[in-house]
Amino acid sequence: MPKIIENVREQLLCEAKKQIRERGYSGMTVRSVASACGLGVGTVYNYFSSKDMLIASFILEDWQGMLDGIRKKAYSDKRDALLLVYDSLKGFMTLNEALFSDCDAKTSFNAYHLKYHKLLRKQIAETITPVLNKTGENNAFLSEFVAESLLTWTVEGKSFDDIYSLLESIIK
Repeated sequence: MPKIIENVREQLLCEAKKQIRERGYSGMTVRSVASACGLGVGTVYNYFSSKDMLIASFILEDWQGMLDGIRKKAYSDKRDALLLVYDSLKGFMTLNEALFSDCDAKTSFNAYHLKYHKLLRKQIAETITPVLNKTGENNAFLSEFVAESLLTWTVEGKSFDDIYSLLESIIK
């Protein structure tokens, strides 16, 4: 009778994230994750087709959690809404800092970044659109512009006050 293991996917994701923090991208392997979870390598491949898919899965879970957090919180004005998005992006980046600052990971994930950047920007823009209170095509463009600005400037380490002062005249 096969061994039944509960929450295998969650265990694998948790262990992969832990190993990324401790060992970096190159130090985390499918074999090391499987071993730490007391599983065979083949079991990992039943859940994830590759090391990169394993990593992408925990990043996606963190991203979805961040978006859900933004959508659930209330804000009183445009500034508060944009600060919420900024703080959420910073939190997401901090949570995955070991991966985002790893040169080997950057090289490996560059193609993914280019492929999915537009989708990420669109998801952020959707959280901003109701706040801007504009109509028509200008609202869609403005939301994407603000989302791209927040993504870029947050990654660059700009302070929220600097970002907001640059955007303030545009979003009025």
